[in-house]
Amino acid sequence: MENWEEDFEYERVRHYIKQRFQRPVLPNMDAMLFLIGVQELGRWKEGFTKEEKQDLMHIAVCRLFAVDGHYEFIGRDDEGWPHYKLTSKIPPKDLSGQEQLLKTKIVAYFKELEAEEGLLDS
Repeated sequence: MENWEEDFEYERVRHYIKQRFQRPVLPNMDAMLFLIGVQELGRWKEGFTKEEKQDLMHIAVCRLFAVDGHYEFIGRDDEGWPHYKLTSKIPPKDLSGQEQLLKTKIVAYFKELEAEEGLLDS
């Protein structure tokens, strides 16, 4: 897939999230990672702390890179939070390359949800 196609798919996901959650603006990458983290946690609560929000974004990154074997899911703690261990380093990239890689992973994640649940059909 070419970069413009990946960017188009990423924007499609952003527009879906904006519409789905009735937000006034498109979500940025941090918001997308937060939502993936909440999805992986499996529950929502009002008022996540700043530390919990950071943990949720970390969970999202781990989940996204687990597909390529960079992280391995090791289980949930007593409070139900998922935990991963690093199994291989992610190849270094410049900032632009990191952003493009995350966009690609986010699109793949939502396509997986789409296939499982018909998420992006609307």
